[in-house]
Amino acid sequence: MDDVLAKTTHVIIDRINQIVNTDYTYEDLLYGSTELKQEFYAHYLAHNSFLWEPGFFEHIPVNEHAVDVVRKLTERYEVFIVSAATEFPNSLKEKLTWMEMHFPFITWRHIVFCGHKHMIQADYLIDDHEKNLHTFTGTPLLFTAPHNLHINDFKRVNNWKEVEKLLLD
Repeated sequence: MDDVLAKTTHVIIDRINQIVNTDYTYEDLLYGSTELKQEFYAHYLAHNSFLWEPGFFEHIPVNEHAVDVVRKLTERYEVFIVSAATEFPNSLKEKLTWMEMHFPFITWRHIVFCGHKHMIQADYLIDDHEKNLHTFTGTPLLFTAPHNLHINDFKRVNNWKEVEKLLLD
């Protein structure tokens, strides 16, 4: 969910900016210098306790075109939403509420919360973390996020329109 369906890094950047009085942008993390990215990451490591606070995951914006493309995917595929949510216990209910709000056509029977994704057996896995894709036995698709720009081991999709073209055309 995070950084694939939801703009989680955008919200993290906003929170870090509030906490340390900076003005980082998402584009900074995509295209900025290595030093700038390292500086942000150091702030993030020192000040990320908000991830465990109630309410953090409930109001994250949806990635552009995610709702429309996922709806189309459900017409051709059996779609499961998988999130390694158990690291953040408050996120379980919040992510379920978020899914009900933004993706009401995905029922609770097609939402999987887990600690890691190595047990997922499917045709495709769209994920932003290589750790989830390395053990996947189907076709892994790396969804672009600032933290995975250095990875070249997987087919990359940069947005939901690219997912649509790849899986529905």
